[in-house]
Amino acid sequence: MGIKRGTTLAAVAVVAALTATACGGNDTAGDTTKPVGAVAASQAPDSGDGYGAGYGSDAAASGTEADADPDAAEPAGQLAVTQDDKLGSVLTDSAGLTLYRFDKDTAKPSKSACDGDCAKTWPVVAAGDATAAAGTDPALLGEVVRTDGSKQLTVAGWPVYRYSKDAEAGDTNGQGVGGTWFAAAPDGKKAAKAAAAPGGADRAAGALTVAEDPKLGNHIVDGNGMTVYRFKPDTAWPMVSKCEGDCVAKWPVVPPVDRADTKGIIEKNYLVLDRPDGKKQQTVNCWPVYTFTGDKKAGDINGQGVGGTWYAVAPDGKLITVQ
Repeated sequence: MGIKRGTTLAAVAVVAALTATACGGNDTAGDTTKPVGAVAASQAPDSGDGYGAGYGSDAAASGTEADADPDAAEPAGQLAVTQDDKLGSVLTDSAGLTLYRFDKDTAKPSKSACDGDCAKTWPVVAAGDATAAAGTDPALLGEVVRTDGSKQLTVAGWPVYRYSKDAEAGDTNGQGVGGTWFAAAPDGKKAAKAAAAPGGADRAAGALTVAEDPKLGNHIVDGNGMTVYRFKPDTAWPMVSKCEGDCVAKWPVVPPVDRADTKGIIEKNYLVLDRPDGKKQQTVNCWPVYTFTGDKKAGDINGQGVGGTWYAVAPDGKLITVQ
């Protein structure tokens, strides 16, 4: 199982008079680091005291699925983190189906309040065969014994479910049903899109940490578990980003992050670049860093090697050029 909690780097304002020793020199084109790489969220209000409304009798999604069998709960398999335009990072099962949590449940102690017809509309996710999503903390996964003696998967203590009216991967038809059902974020909280970071940053990464990938080895990811990249034309001294305009639309800058939660990254020369476009960009060892819009879920590395100029970043800020 693999949920690695995100970690963050402190933003240090860049002043015009940086000394020549502030940052390391440029990497060579052949830099290869051997040695790899999920949870953010807008929260609908907690409302709805009626139990019927709580498990799916709203106008958009009323009724239950008669053929859903709560006694035949299916496991989650390999969990993943997907990006939803409205909800941000959402936890899904191996089939890409959205996982949900119920406000009438409790996390401490873990307890499910969804039985009978409720469990027909909201099939429980069986415990025992779940692997944490890339970039998430496996310690968040657990189980709870239900009233019928079966075991249900929990995330940060919250029992998780599927929704019978989600037919395809990526569906989120259960979001907000009855004011008590919400898609689960990778950390077990309610999925909700993070607010834009101040200073015009494109995405609130919130953290930088190290993830592991069989191909890349150890590499830096943001707070959503998304792979972080460097652009070879950039320079560390002077600290300059050569990615502007349409380039930034495709390769969003990583906004300033807080050092307090950083884990696994070599702490040296974490400065914030004041870009000409007004955005503030995090650097690692003085190299500007970015994410890639072509990566759709935590663990994706679709930006690796693009154009021979974009590469994942090692914990020490160097390029990972393995293909």
